[in-house]
Amino acid sequence: MHRWKIDFSTYVKRRWRELIITDWAWLYIVILAIFVGYEVISHVPVILHTPLMSGSNFIHGIVLVGAILALGYATNDVERVIGFTGVVMATLNVVGGYVVTERMLSMFRKKGGGK
Repeated sequence: MHRWKIDFSTYVKRRWRELIITDWAWLYIVILAIFVGYEVISHVPVILHTPLMSGSNFIHGIVLVGAILALGYATNDVERVIGFTGVVMATLNVVGGYVVTERMLSMFRKKGGGK
């Protein structure tokens, strides 16, 4: 066996710790995301709203996977509570998005029972 071989889980854990944002940078990122998100969403035409909702549901699914991965790397109880809260909120966001999209698409169906 090669003496420099490192298992994948150790490598991922080491790289994950290097990617953690320190200090107040996370706050600036969140504030910037709020402003950019508001500006982008407020200028969306009505005709594009339903396809955009479907696309955002896909992105929220990726957020859910990220929250599950972050929860998997939690090392103490505070991180586990925050990770669990993130998973629950992301799940509610995905389910709610699909419910809203289905309801919006049902407005375009014919009343006669056909699809």
